[in-house]
Amino acid sequence: MKQLPNHLTMSRFWMTAIMMICLSIHFESPANQTIAYIAALGIFVLASITDALDGYLARNFFGVTSFGKLMDPLADKVLVSAAFIGFVEQGSIAAWMVVLIIAREFMVTGMRLLMIEKGIVMPAGPWGKIKTTVQMLAICLYFFGLIWESSWLPMPGTSYAWWLGLGAALLTAWSGVVYFWQQRHIIWEKEDKG
Repeated sequence: MKQLPNHLTMSRFWMTAIMMICLSIHFESPANQTIAYIAALGIFVLASITDALDGYLARNFFGVTSFGKLMDPLADKVLVSAAFIGFVEQGSIAAWMVVLIIAREFMVTGMRLLMIEKGIVMPAGPWGKIKTTVQMLAICLYFFGLIWESSWLPMPGTSYAWWLGLGAALLTAWSGVVYFWQQRHIIWEKEDKG
């Protein structure tokens, strides 16, 4: 039972895989396609809930572990990156926007690992939290767009999708700039050769 938060963290990896299968599979029947997209959205929402739950349980009941410090943010990045890559495959978002989002996530994850090695734990700042909220909202809205397109309902204008992707990409990039600016003393710190 003590490892429950870590099990929840790991569950996001296999939920990501199932979400991608549901997102990538193509059915001839629009009804089946709609069901697949709804399932992918449901799995994404469930995985997002485990993200909040595992951190809460670790901090308040079970204790924070080194494994959790490393794997929790990594599981989040994999989930978000996979969803955005799936939307590129569906033609819902421009690839360059997703590359910008993923590049920022990899760079910040690398920086966090460097800080953990130095014994520094950097909590998510306000821009990082806003970025995560916007990304999750954007992903849900992209799912709703796919569900709508695959259903029998007439589709309203989809120009919002480009602006939504641009907003998520720019906010993600900005939060990365703020993060690296705040940690510039660590980035330029000279190694002790003594």
